[in-house]
Amino acid sequence: MRTKLYINGEWIDGVGTIAVHDPSDGSIIAEVALAGDAECEAAVAAADAAAVSWAKTAPRFRSEILRKAFEIMTAENEAIATLISRENGKAMPDARGEAAYAAEFFRWFAEETVRTPGDFRKSPSGDKRILVTHQPIGLSILITPWNFPAGMATRKIGPAVAAGCTMILKPATETPLTAMYIVDVMERAGLPKGVLNLILPEKSGPAISKMLHDDRVMNLSFTGSTEVGRIILKEAADKVIRCSMELGGNAQVIVHDDADLAITIPQLLLAKMRNGGAACTAANRIFVQRPIADKFIAELTKSMSAFVVGRGTDAGITLGASVSLKERNKIADIVDESIAAGAKVQLGGTKPDGEGAFYPATVLTVGKDNPILNHEIFGPVAPVVIFDTDEEGIAWANDTDFGLISYVFSGNLTRALRTAEAMESGMVAINKGVISDPAAPFGGVKQSGLGREGGFDGIHEFLQSKYIALEI
Repeated sequence: MRTKLYINGEWIDGVGTIAVHDPSDGSIIAEVALAGDAECEAAVAAADAAAVSWAKTAPRFRSEILRKAFEIMTAENEAIATLISRENGKAMPDARGEAAYAAEFFRWFAEETVRTPGDFRKSPSGDKRILVTHQPIGLSILITPWNFPAGMATRKIGPAVAAGCTMILKPATETPLTAMYIVDVMERAGLPKGVLNLILPEKSGPAISKMLHDDRVMNLSFTGSTEVGRIILKEAADKVIRCSMELGGNAQVIVHDDADLAITIPQLLLAKMRNGGAACTAANRIFVQRPIADKFIAELTKSMSAFVVGRGTDAGITLGASVSLKERNKIADIVDESIAAGAKVQLGGTKPDGEGAFYPATVLTVGKDNPILNHEIFGPVAPVVIFDTDEEGIAWANDTDFGLISYVFSGNLTRALRTAEAMESGMVAINKGVISDPAAPFGGVKQSGLGREGGFDGIHEFLQSKYIALEI
């Protein structure tokens, strides 16, 4: 288990330590190093010193490193999953799935490294040739959240390595151990020193601000809340740092009255309960058409009641702890507020006694103006709203500042596509609960973010286009 900072190819101590806790019982897993100003400066200097030589490396060389990292992560899936579960709290089935998902980003970008296209053509006027090439944008800051500590790290490291950028990774303080493990994997895969550095600043806000005002820093990739994203965008504006941001979601679900509930319920459970609901893609606002509402609520409640709550690493557990008591209490407060505003509890809805950051699977039926619909719950809570016409359901679903992902369930493909096209979101799943894929562009509209991660688009967040005119 790595617990130190990683700067210029060396694992080093910092200015102090911070405890990483197991949210299932509050016990300390490890003490990890914190970075002060000197360590943050050393990370920037190391990444800057390696930038020119790394950008000139052959794509195949970078590709082979990523492929080797994929192979290591695949072989060590159980160890990675166990570490994820211990510091994040999620159940092992979710943790194993995340470890495999995270590894796939290294495989995908290993393949994309050698396939970045350019452009060569005659200008319309016929006076020159237009050559467009892509070059690494340069030193990049990568900031990742606690909910997917492996997947969010590899989704940023993979394209940065593929593009030829050096980088500084700043993981969440709640879950740094998984990020440190992945950095160790990259070291074992042969990544040259200085290309990837990991810091955990003792004062994150000032440290990130200082780096974003450093002339050597060119790019930022951030995953986190919209509130923090707005602050970072303002900081980045001073130096016109290019930003890609995957921010908050408040995912809407439209269940039409012709939906096959034998398909809908299992898929919706994946959309709602993956990672215990702590996902930006989690089904957060469930709109069900009135003719099937009673049956839907009964079947959803029955299925949600089957989740077994407990320590994530224990056998048979399907719903682990939240990442901290603070996060669990946020979920409880949101539910309590919803009940006070008129929500009817179909299942759960009560914060359990005892140790551990646990919250039970919960189903609520609420009105369209209930305050819970304004929150990204980040927990195992399913609020259901009944609507009548398609137009009404779509209007209610789109009544949010967020637009990451939508889910549509219908037995009629034409109807489903019509609804999908009306959804104000960057991604739409039709009759499916999980669509995240390293080969697909992930990202949102409105206040859910800027840019895309994964797919053919992902590497371009770390590349800049250069146009060269050739005289004929």
